[in-house]
Amino acid sequence: MRIAVGSDMREPVTDAVIAWLREQGHELELIGPLVEGDETEWAEASAATARAVTDGDADAAVLFCWSGTGACIAANKVGGARAALCGDAETARLARKYNHANVLVMSMRATSPAIAIEITEAFLAAPWGEDDFDIRNVRAVDALD
Repeated sequence: MRIAVGSDMREPVTDAVIAWLREQGHELELIGPLVEGDETEWAEASAATARAVTDGDADAAVLFCWSGTGACIAANKVGGARAALCGDAETARLARKYNHANVLVMSMRATSPAIAIEITEAFLAAPWGEDDFDIRNVRAVDALD
């Protein structure tokens, strides 16, 4: 799977998730300060990470910022991005099922490396919900654009 990973800074949690994704055999596109010498700030790094998914360059994205909130807001400004701020694995699974999320956002402040890996694993493993309830509500959210 091709995964875009973005952040506005490099931290132990970002490095742990990147290492785990590579161990799982995923092809990564690093965005923002995860790339040596890149000083892109959080708003643009977040949008660029979401655009990697919406442009078809990545199948999914994992995005970090200090609180996670700003990155989630910025990513959701990109048409076609469905970013979800997740603090645990079950929330990540539900974001995929009920919201068809394609961008996982996590807080570097509040998420340990071990928990971040659990959240990422759950997000990537969960399918989008195909029940009538799921589809109907995803369409309702899409209609808000």
